[in-house]
Amino acid sequence: MSDGVWSPAYIGLGSNLDGPARQIDAAFEALATLPETRLISRSGLYRSAPFGGVEQADFVNAAAALLTRLGARELLVELKRIERARGREPGGVRWGPRVLDLDLLVYAGLTIDEPDFTLPHPGIAERNFVLLPLAELAPDLHVPGLGRLAGIPVNLHEPRIERIA
Repeated sequence: MSDGVWSPAYIGLGSNLDGPARQIDAAFEALATLPETRLISRSGLYRSAPFGGVEQADFVNAAAALLTRLGARELLVELKRIERARGREPGGVRWGPRVLDLDLLVYAGLTIDEPDFTLPHPGIAERNFVLLPLAELAPDLHVPGLGRLAGIPVNLHEPRIERIA
């Protein structure tokens, strides 16, 4: 529940099905309508090769910065609701194709390590398709356990990635 405090939250967005760039734009619109939440900024769009070894189409990735009065779990529930509304089915192949993937990357400097919920999102440091869009929004962001975002090394070649918009 809302305690009246506005907390910063950063969301990773990804899609490689059903018009990926269109899916990302629709997701930004949905994020802007979340209760007790404001979409503060959005990154450009990046085309990236798939991660995880599953043969599939390239992804379009981006990041969003929010201010929200929702708690971290409440926000995660809302992100999953948006995914389902855009046509993402629960389950599926790990790292497989998806209409929309919304990941809560960082929330107000919080660290959570529970079986069903981890913050910051694991794997941030190994994923250029997360680091590059996120660094556009908040290069000075402190990621718990990793340090300042701008200080995290980014592999610009693996997976293959390019800014497209």
